[in-house]
Amino acid sequence: MADPSSYRPKPGQIPDSPGVYRFRDEHRRVIYVGKAKSLRQRLANYFQDLSGLHPRTRSMVTTAASVEWTVVSTEVEALQLEYSWIKEFDPRFNVKYRDDKSYPYLAVTMNEEYPRVQVMRGHKKKGVRYFGPYAHAWAIRDTVDLLLRVFPVRTCSAGVFKNARRTGRPCLLGYIGKCSAPCVDRISAEEHRELAEEFCDFMAGRTGTYLRRLERQMQEAAEAMEYERAARLRDDIGALRKAMEKNAVVLADATDADLIAVAEDELEAAVQIFHVRGGRVRGQRGWVTDKVEEITTSALVEHALQQLYGEETGDAVPKEVLVPALPDPVEPVQEWLSGRRGAQVSLRVPQRGDKRALMETVERNAQQALVLHKTKRASDLTTRSRALEEIADALELDSAPLRIECYDISHLQGDDVVASMVVFEDGLARKSEYRRFQIKGFEGQDDVRSMHEVITRRFKRYLAEKERTGEWTDGESPNGDAGAAGVAGTGADHGSGPLTDVSSAPLSDGLKDEDGRPKRFAYPPQLVVVDGGQPQVAAAQRALDELGIDDIAVCGLAKRLEEVWVPGEDDPVILPRTSEGLYLLQRIRDEAHRFAITYQRTKRSKRFRSSPLDDIPGLGDTRRQALIKHFGSLKRLRSATIDQICEVPGIGRKTAETIAVALAQAAPAAPAVNTATGEIMEDEAPDPTTGASGEPVTAGVPDERRGQET
Repeated sequence: MADPSSYRPKPGQIPDSPGVYRFRDEHRRVIYVGKAKSLRQRLANYFQDLSGLHPRTRSMVTTAASVEWTVVSTEVEALQLEYSWIKEFDPRFNVKYRDDKSYPYLAVTMNEEYPRVQVMRGHKKKGVRYFGPYAHAWAIRDTVDLLLRVFPVRTCSAGVFKNARRTGRPCLLGYIGKCSAPCVDRISAEEHRELAEEFCDFMAGRTGTYLRRLERQMQEAAEAMEYERAARLRDDIGALRKAMEKNAVVLADATDADLIAVAEDELEAAVQIFHVRGGRVRGQRGWVTDKVEEITTSALVEHALQQLYGEETGDAVPKEVLVPALPDPVEPVQEWLSGRRGAQVSLRVPQRGDKRALMETVERNAQQALVLHKTKRASDLTTRSRALEEIADALELDSAPLRIECYDISHLQGDDVVASMVVFEDGLARKSEYRRFQIKGFEGQDDVRSMHEVITRRFKRYLAEKERTGEWTDGESPNGDAGAAGVAGTGADHGSGPLTDVSSAPLSDGLKDEDGRPKRFAYPPQLVVVDGGQPQVAAAQRALDELGIDDIAVCGLAKRLEEVWVPGEDDPVILPRTSEGLYLLQRIRDEAHRFAITYQRTKRSKRFRSSPLDDIPGLGDTRRQALIKHFGSLKRLRSATIDQICEVPGIGRKTAETIAVALAQAAPAAPAVNTATGEIMEDEAPDPTTGASGEPVTAGVPDERRGQET
């Protein structure tokens, strides 16, 4: 590990002008390439105190052994040079997009004497017109098969073409009219090239001209009573329309644009691109990248633009590029794109209308691509095994943690404080063993105390199960009778069962009670992960120590820098960015956060929809709704007599008496206020669970109560 001060340039050596810089390691390999509007200001940021640097930046500057730079005239030149050097040196610390597949293109080889239509993958060749990319090669072949009726361009290989020319007999497509057969001189090379250019014009979106021409020819043929020719032209028009329908119309006919969306987390990012030509989505592609460096969405967009258009010119660069965030600064990038197109290119963020709606679709595709990438990565057995081994090595465990439990605290500004417990076994989620908790030991917001309470309650249950089943010999209980006694008063059963949407998997007989019900906390983990840093880790470890449990490891994963904290250590464990272990810990933490947020929102929603009628025994949803529908509001129901309540269908006298007593004892609801006038609406205060019609309503969280959920 090198000391950055050993190769730091002397003051005044770095010019205060635009340029591109390269960091090299001790073997002179380029490990990072960057550009700057001011080289002096940018490079100074790398040579500050290491503790102030982002962990990924810190790793780069300590790996490097030297830095060099090249001065250029403008920021546009810096952008071009940065792209060239990244392509040339492939630096390990730069963001590198990789295709999640090799996308096929529809290509027309205009560089040949007799242009050919074919499917192409890989690098683009000079003189070839490309359309796409498409998701599947069969989609290209279906489109071409339809268009060959109208534009019978050559599709055969060079060998087939030469053989047909030698024998004087065309291939099958020539006989059935789907090739103009230039191989046997049915048309000249010039006529065939003109046909290929018309094919390219149609694929580029200029469809109206050809449809109108064919319709006019069809009408002329019909008027001349050439019905067979008119029928042929009718079928040609139908084929063109069918080919056009394969690409849905999403924008105005003249719109040529690329839409780029980014989905990201702390470690990876997925980019999706929709290519719109002539108002239709002509192609789609996507990349996934590791976030090797500290990078913003704007920088990810800039790298995507370099990847997309670094080797493109002319019409391959569209008139309009729509992105989720503009590069900073945007002017050099826009000027660079305009230079590659040879005309003005608009680079902007769509705000409303059809383009914004289509951008939302692209964003959903990016999110799905990222989820799919992570799912494939998590489902691989070898990858999961490596992840568990890396966690064991980093935390110095005796063996790989085959069962990991993760805990997270969630609340809204101190209200409805809940916690979640998720379980991963062999690197996969075990949803049947997820648990949820209500924090009962105190009121208000204190994540550290909440974590201590949850860990205590969970492992008291574990100790009680272990003692009850006789897994300890006499006198071995680390907590004596206090373990079992402590459970009874914890209230862990209340609100600690799995949510209704959690799948249920059969447990082994060893994890069931005598009556066949699952033992909720019978199986201990090898590793407890908490969502948080040093304070939360210390609280979890203290809870285990108080219970006398010393064979379960504890760690915490802090969100900001993805640092792994262990008890009693002043410095975190930094797992490599490419570590499968870090990826697994992050996925477990995110799942715990999701599960806690779901439960917290459910509780919050129920609290806002609560009513005094909810606590009346024997009164279900149907009869509650009938009561409110009959009286119109809870206030009117509260003032009604028992005889009036009995008039409601399904309500007997005994139930009516119970309702009247319960409502008389319940505190009256706060008066409703007209927010526009400030008027207190005493006479028509509706029940919070229903509207004026008596139908249930779903109460959301008022805007003033919304806050960060943690």
